[in-house]
Amino acid sequence: MAENKQYYIGIDVGGTSVKLGLFDEEGDLLGKTSVPTPSLACGEGHAAVIGGIEQLMGAVQQPMLFVRGIGLAVPCPVPASGVITMAANIEIDAQALREALEARCPYALVRYVNDANAAAMGEVWRGSAQGHRSMVMVTIGTGLGGGAVVNGDVIDGAFGAGGEIGHICVNPAEERACGCGLHGCLEQYASASGLVNNYLHVCEQGGIEPVELVGPSDSRSVFDAARAGDEAALAAIDVTMDYLSLGLQIISAVVDPEVYVLGGGASASADMFLDSLRAKYAARAFPASRATAIEVASLGNDAGIFGAAYMALRAAAREV
Repeated sequence: MAENKQYYIGIDVGGTSVKLGLFDEEGDLLGKTSVPTPSLACGEGHAAVIGGIEQLMGAVQQPMLFVRGIGLAVPCPVPASGVITMAANIEIDAQALREALEARCPYALVRYVNDANAAAMGEVWRGSAQGHRSMVMVTIGTGLGGGAVVNGDVIDGAFGAGGEIGHICVNPAEERACGCGLHGCLEQYASASGLVNNYLHVCEQGGIEPVELVGPSDSRSVFDAARAGDEAALAAIDVTMDYLSLGLQIISAVVDPEVYVLGGGASASADMFLDSLRAKYAARAFPASRATAIEVASLGNDAGIFGAAYMALRAAAREV
């Protein structure tokens, strides 16, 4: 490899593991590794992340001095300032971690980004939204996450709440509280957990014994039941798509993206709902937005490391 080549690290901090990817300037993934998620509020945790970077750079036999940018995708709001003030889901001392990374990689710019926003940028860079200037990522997991990209830039928001599409209110009459404390959020109906709740409600209303579920977000079992012809499961999917199409219609009235990209664990079962979602969205969207494409993400669990590295690469390019 050329000695003057520059490298970029994408780091995706998850609940159980921290995934790290090494990229070159062209966006090629040269290697990846992971470490169990440590506390990122102490030196030991910082050392574990740095050790992952050292492993990646050692594999390509290049010194740490050639790391030009490090992007960290974290599961918390990251405002436009880049200063993290709220991190309910992870233990992190963001400033201390930044300083530790900069000390070990003195020529690297370190940038934080919300994990859903990172996934969106990853799909723009090398995934299903490549070639588009505007897109909205919809991550259908235990919750419902999202990331909005307009004119090539992710919308992070003044307070880091940009792209929090799971908390669009689609049912003001809902009495159950969402995990965020509000009521009637899109996440309550259109996430994996929402699908399971919809299924259990249909079963209860019809006096039907539900299939065995592994947990409160076991959407896979509901999709499998639907494939086997389970009428309650099919009805629950239909309800879920009603709500999701409503959410996308609302988003389009504000963002009007070129494409929606569906990610998260439930997207693996898109064969059971994609056609329905497209039809329901087209039926209720503002006429000018009815042709918006809805596609499935292609980077899978690597979207976060791609997007984090891309954000670091873009930041480094602006500094030149």
